[in-house]
Amino acid sequence: MPGPMPTLLDYFPPTDPYLNVLHVDDDILVVDKQSGLLSVPGKDPSLWDCIEYRARQTWPTAGMCHRLDKDTSGVLVMALNKRAHGRIGSQFEHRQTTKSYVARVSGVIAEDSGVIDLPLATDWENKPRQRVDYENGRHAKTEWEVIEREANATRVKLVPLTGRTHQLRVHMKALGHVILGDAFYAEGDDLKAADRLQLHAAELGFTHPTTGEFMTFVAPTPF
Repeated sequence: MPGPMPTLLDYFPPTDPYLNVLHVDDDILVVDKQSGLLSVPGKDPSLWDCIEYRARQTWPTAGMCHRLDKDTSGVLVMALNKRAHGRIGSQFEHRQTTKSYVARVSGVIAEDSGVIDLPLATDWENKPRQRVDYENGRHAKTEWEVIEREANATRVKLVPLTGRTHQLRVHMKALGHVILGDAFYAEGDDLKAADRLQLHAAELGFTHPTTGEFMTFVAPTPF
């Protein structure tokens, strides 16, 4: 049985650093988001603090081009004007960006790499959880590769080929190796094994909206 739903009303976002900027120019702002910080404000008024709010204190026109889950850390790009927002947003929409994540998962994965191709849908009785759903799910595909094996855990590189909600979390659980510290999908020792979700957006590549140069940004894995 799934555990109790985590509540966002106990929201204490990290403040050090307040905003970890990797790159900024006239068009884009690239940050390394901490685990525990929302990308955009939540519906509840108490959830106002987020990457977007913090960025706009210095760059008032900053707008989110994509999002990371609250508990996921890593590279996030924001646009600083409408033209940049349109051009970068289009790249995400047409899968012209490159993304890779690092995760620590439960157990030791025997194979060195693989592809998970399982359709995902909202688990309506346990929102915002998602689940594998062969009848109503949307196509979802993830490439994975072992980086390092530990005694009771495996560090993996994950490349999402589609962009479904909680895709990497549900796919790794379906593989039998849930991401450690995952408050939505891990239970017992797998949940207690880490003080945060051990999922990090390590690398993001996209074409700069003005120069046309393909740029890749990397954020060091904090676990």
